[in-house]
Amino acid sequence: MDVSNGSKEWQEMLETEKAGLVERVYDLERQVLEHKDEIVCLKSTLADVLRRLATIDNSYENSTSGSGRGGTGTPAAGSAGGGSGGHHTVSDNVSAINSTVDEKRFGRVPSRVTSSPSRVKTNLAQKAIHYSNGSLHSDSMSSHSISPAPSPSPRQPNASAVANSHHALLASSGGMGKRWSSTGDFISTPGSPSGTGSSGSMSRFSAKSLLNLSGNSSRQGQTHPYVQRKNEDDEYVKLYISGRPIVIHLPEAQLSTYELTKVQPAPNRRLRLDWAYGYRGKDCRSNLYQLPTGEMVYFVAAVVILYNMDEHTQRHYLGHTDDVKSLAVHPNKLLVASGQCGGHEGRDSLPHILIWNSVSLATLNMIGCGEFTGSINCLSFSRADSGSILAAIDDSPDKIISIWDWQKKEGGRKITETKCSVDTVVAVEFHPLDKGQIITIGKNHIAFWSLDQNGMLYKRMGVFESFEKPKYVTAISFTQMGDVVTGDSSGNLAVWKRGTNVISRFLKKVHEGPVFSICALRNGGFVTGGKDGLLLLFDDALHIKAEQIVEAHFGAVRVVAEGKGSQLLIGTTKNCILSGDFTLSLVPIVMGHTDILWSLATHPQVAQFVTGGRDRLLQLWDSLSHSVVWSKDIGEPIHAVQIANAGDVIVAGGVGGRWSVFDIVTRELLATYTDGQEVIQCMQFSPDGNLLAVGSKDNCIYIYQCTKVAHRFSKIGKCTGHSSFISHLDWSKDSQVLRSNSGDYEILYWNPTLCRQITSQSTVKNLEWATQNCSVSFETIGIWPENFDGTDINSVCKDGEEQFLVCADDFGKIRLFSFPASQPKSLSHSYRGHSSHVTAVQFMHDGVRLLSAGGMDTSVLQWRVV
Repeated sequence: MDVSNGSKEWQEMLETEKAGLVERVYDLERQVLEHKDEIVCLKSTLADVLRRLATIDNSYENSTSGSGRGGTGTPAAGSAGGGSGGHHTVSDNVSAINSTVDEKRFGRVPSRVTSSPSRVKTNLAQKAIHYSNGSLHSDSMSSHSISPAPSPSPRQPNASAVANSHHALLASSGGMGKRWSSTGDFISTPGSPSGTGSSGSMSRFSAKSLLNLSGNSSRQGQTHPYVQRKNEDDEYVKLYISGRPIVIHLPEAQLSTYELTKVQPAPNRRLRLDWAYGYRGKDCRSNLYQLPTGEMVYFVAAVVILYNMDEHTQRHYLGHTDDVKSLAVHPNKLLVASGQCGGHEGRDSLPHILIWNSVSLATLNMIGCGEFTGSINCLSFSRADSGSILAAIDDSPDKIISIWDWQKKEGGRKITETKCSVDTVVAVEFHPLDKGQIITIGKNHIAFWSLDQNGMLYKRMGVFESFEKPKYVTAISFTQMGDVVTGDSSGNLAVWKRGTNVISRFLKKVHEGPVFSICALRNGGFVTGGKDGLLLLFDDALHIKAEQIVEAHFGAVRVVAEGKGSQLLIGTTKNCILSGDFTLSLVPIVMGHTDILWSLATHPQVAQFVTGGRDRLLQLWDSLSHSVVWSKDIGEPIHAVQIANAGDVIVAGGVGGRWSVFDIVTRELLATYTDGQEVIQCMQFSPDGNLLAVGSKDNCIYIYQCTKVAHRFSKIGKCTGHSSFISHLDWSKDSQVLRSNSGDYEILYWNPTLCRQITSQSTVKNLEWATQNCSVSFETIGIWPENFDGTDINSVCKDGEEQFLVCADDFGKIRLFSFPASQPKSLSHSYRGHSSHVTAVQFMHDGVRLLSAGGMDTSVLQWRVV
């Protein structure tokens, strides 16, 4: 019995110790997340301090011993190595704890800390530190991010103080080295192309580690997980992308000072989202509402937009990590629920619902993170009990309906869930008068649900009896008496008597084709909109009073919402939002692309830009009025666009080797040219405006002479030598040399007038480039994280003053670096907003505004440097 009691007590002690450890780890995570910006600054400052210490230490030892040091042997290093033995076990334990924190924070292993709803704070869930090329990126979750104060440069201490402090640092390097290594920022991983591999008997956290951190490399050369310079005298480095080495030659000015281990700080300025162009109406419903603030709320990509039409201003809710798919407004018209699909990384990228305040944009709760398997396609707040519960449809194979007490606690409390339908569900709505009554509609069904006091859901299927049963029930609303009104895929309207599941009235073929939206008006009437582009106004007895037609190029009616007074807001299937009523014509207030957006180019003189995509639309935009100047369907997908230096014509590259020239004012097609039979991937005018380079998927670059007639181009020849498609082009500032990247990450240089490759690096390595489109170059070494595939970075650019470098990746992120980002360890600021691969980024001519184009999300986001 005594042994048994002792065993129980021992187990209780272990449990208590274990719980305490979890608490301490959680505490550490919280503190790191709260001070991430300060950590970035401190790390940059520490790297600089250690570099200075190592430099002085080198000079001191050389002056006293008169002999050079080897790769591993210094008296200080030997002392630190010998002294670290007694602390090796403790240091390893600290390392294990720190690495566990990292793994849990970034979702690499299941975490008991982060999975507990009672412990995870919503603000922690929104603050993730993202690792990329060994740097910390600050993820901006709002439009108003604040830059950390730049770190002051430390003063140079005297030699004796340096020696004392340096030996003190080495003596305690075990503990400090472990803390740093847990971030993964400054340790080269063994087994990489440039892995150094430390000796088994030598501690990783000895003086050698600290000297490497400070940039003091041995004579055998400098290494990094994905960048290698074998000898200090080498005039080149090898950048490894997807395991392939790319030789990049160093400019002469960098030869003596370039150090792979130096840390380049992030810029002291940030980006703020200024405007979001586009709307998602193509495949989403019930996503347009008018708020009492005078703003309409809708979404595109991962941004929920609050737009004031009278003041022509936007505010943005940026709490989501991927595509927003659904929206619901609380009965108090103040709170909003928005649901997203699954994202790319971490727990916060799982499908979930965010409840937020539309005035302050503050997130109140995150619902269902880890509970949903598909995107949240439909949302509805209860209406008969002041919005205390929320219904959600999970677009999983089982189409799960779940009911949430969203304000009960952090993470919400799931009241119940059940399988909703084997087929698609297009809407869920709470009954406005009957508490606990819910209606779902979709393919082959309408279902009436009852939620009892015990949290159980009961379903009754709608019975069509002798009426035509549609393939889809597509729209739903309610009369002031509580009857349910539905529209279907055959253009019919049906009225379901309150409290029953049978039809009491049936209006046949009101629309030609599906009824996509039914909007209940304040006066008791209704407005319906359908695939036929027709808007119909009904009185409270469902008699037609007026009609309005939506022009075909805007698309079919997807959603109708009541605006101010008699104003209507109409979202369309071609991602437009129109405003108007039944007496005046409808005016477009939001326009966008409808398919993958591939190309973006800015005007060289004025605040305009042009976009093109797979939807065949060539669109010219004004970035000051935030509107479309003109839109033209050119008849084929557009893969590349550029505006001539004079700003008078637009060139657009299409498929089949064709590229066309359009007048920028009249949008008239002026000329068409053909080069090869493949897609035109990229186009670039020379800085002097005399030459045009056209990069094709057939691995060739075609060079044209620009004539005095804006739309006439004379072919000089083609540059051949790449073994994959042409991806990016840059001209030198003097217009004498062309630089190109290809799909297999080659960097080649060309004499454009002769169409010959330049193989002598001495003639090109010191050139200054007018643009920075090439993602593989000396100036962009730091944008490549160690684990990135070569296709993960799609576009880069620099501003006219050459202060900033921006890159766009496959994970929906925009990253802002200082220019040039030539250090492997280059810190950056990271921003969300897009929900799919970002295909293009370009600075405007003023260098203050930046534009980014989403691919599948079809949006254009306009950022401002602040």
